[in-house]
Amino acid sequence: MGLFDFFKKKPAAPKVVVEVLYPQTWENGEAPVEPTVLAAEVLQPTPGEAVEIQVPSHIVAEDVAPVAEVVETVETETETETETETETETETAVTSETNLDEGLTKTRKTWSERWNAFMANFRSVDEDFFEELEETLIGADVGAQTALQLTDELRNEVKLQNAKSKADISRVIIDKLVEHYRSQGVNEDASMHFAPEGPTVILFVGVNGVGKTTTIGKMSARYKAEGKQVVLAAADTFRAGATQQLQAWGERNGIPVVAGAANADPASVVYDGVKTAIETNADILFVDTAGRLQNNVNLMQELAKMKRIITRELPNEPQEVLLALDATTGQNALQQARLFKDSTDVTGIVLTKLDGTAKGGIILPIRNELHLPVKWVGLGEQVGDLQPFDADDFAKSLFGSLLIGDDK
Repeated sequence: MGLFDFFKKKPAAPKVVVEVLYPQTWENGEAPVEPTVLAAEVLQPTPGEAVEIQVPSHIVAEDVAPVAEVVETVETETETETETETETETETAVTSETNLDEGLTKTRKTWSERWNAFMANFRSVDEDFFEELEETLIGADVGAQTALQLTDELRNEVKLQNAKSKADISRVIIDKLVEHYRSQGVNEDASMHFAPEGPTVILFVGVNGVGKTTTIGKMSARYKAEGKQVVLAAADTFRAGATQQLQAWGERNGIPVVAGAANADPASVVYDGVKTAIETNADILFVDTAGRLQNNVNLMQELAKMKRIITRELPNEPQEVLLALDATTGQNALQQARLFKDSTDVTGIVLTKLDGTAKGGIILPIRNELHLPVKWVGLGEQVGDLQPFDADDFAKSLFGSLLIGDDK
């Protein structure tokens, strides 16, 4: 046999028996007695020879749906299910709240790990001990200035209470940290302020990507659920995505959104928003702003212009200028807070994405160094996961497993 004779040789075309997989039509309510059997050629026929497959006579073309139609039907059903899930999620979002303990899981775990590692090296209370304590606090994102202040206070507290054992030292330091968190909230005004009459303007500032637009969507839905008449103004005209996102939130929650053309003057959108709020007797106007660069002179001038427009129409507004900060950025969030505070009249902080980070300790330097109240914290994706900040509850949740003799 030649080298290529093997390829020239045609294999025999075997027969196979194929059982019909689809059911036959039942007649008179009775199942068919015997299954229909169909003889067919093998599915890889000899080249050049067509294979004819006979379809049983009782199967008509109308009984077999085209593949395209089947695919379209599946896709339509899937889309319908997705839309239903989205609608259900929107309806229940306001009442769905993530527990603060759950939201601080990552931050609390990091605190515990750092603290346990620090105390595992405990030998005696000397200067090396306090230097290592300071480094541990800095590593926990409390900031260098706050860490230095806390270490000095703890040095005196340990001596005052004559703490020597590892358990005593741990108790004194943790209690002092908890006290520090709680004391910051004593004279801190973390409440939201509203105009005694007419619309209240709440201006949101912050760099791009920190969650300003999403936070506005959640907060507006929350206040609408409380019976407030709400209007949104999409003044971030430099990002089409921001306007579309805010419009999506408005459509989802049944809240009107005032928007302008792409790259339009943001102040003109604010003006239209204020006029709309006044004409519709709205209770709250939320204003979303651009955040291209927090230290950009043009951006700060834009914010100042917006404020002038608001004040001209509503002399006592805005009641709130909320700075949105991304908790996952740690010390960068602190730097952003410094720059915005120097350039705008920030009245409070909204710390977003707290549930997705181990850097929740950043709250302490923001309040301690900048004297800015944290008014809201974001603990998840649902509307109810945007919650008012409470310093006492936060301290208990953060140091939960480390607290000694303190009921959570």
